[in-house]
Amino acid sequence: MTRIKRGYIARRRRNKIRLVTASFQGARSRLSRTITQHKIRALVSAHQDRGRQKRDFRRLWITRINAVIRSNKLYYNYSGLIHNLYKGQLLLNRKILAQIAILNRNCLYMISNEILK
Repeated sequence: MTRIKRGYIARRRRNKIRLVTASFQGARSRLSRTITQHKIRALVSAHQDRGRQKRDFRRLWITRINAVIRSNKLYYNYSGLIHNLYKGQLLLNRKILAQIAILNRNCLYMISNEILK
C-alpha cells in the first residue's frame, strides 16, 4: 500500500486556528491541541463577558441616576422615580435617563417634576 501524504491540508487547518490564538503565550500559541482547547475557552469567556458587560452597564446607569436624584434632595429615591415613570407612562430607559442625568440635570429635574404633578 502506498503512503498517503496529506501534509498541506492539515497544516492549513492548523495555521487557520493559529491565527486566532497568535496573541496567546507559551504552548497556547504553539501546540495544536492546546491551541484548540484554549480557543474554545476564549470563545466561552467572550460569550460570558458580553452578558456580564450588559449587567455592569445597567448597574452603572442605575447608580448614576440614583446619585443625581438624591443630590437634588427630591423626596424619593431611584426606585420611586422608576415606579412613577411607569405610572406616568413616560417610557425612558435607564441608559437615556443616565445620559440626561449627567449631561443635562435640569432636564431630569423637569422630568421628575412632571411625574410629581
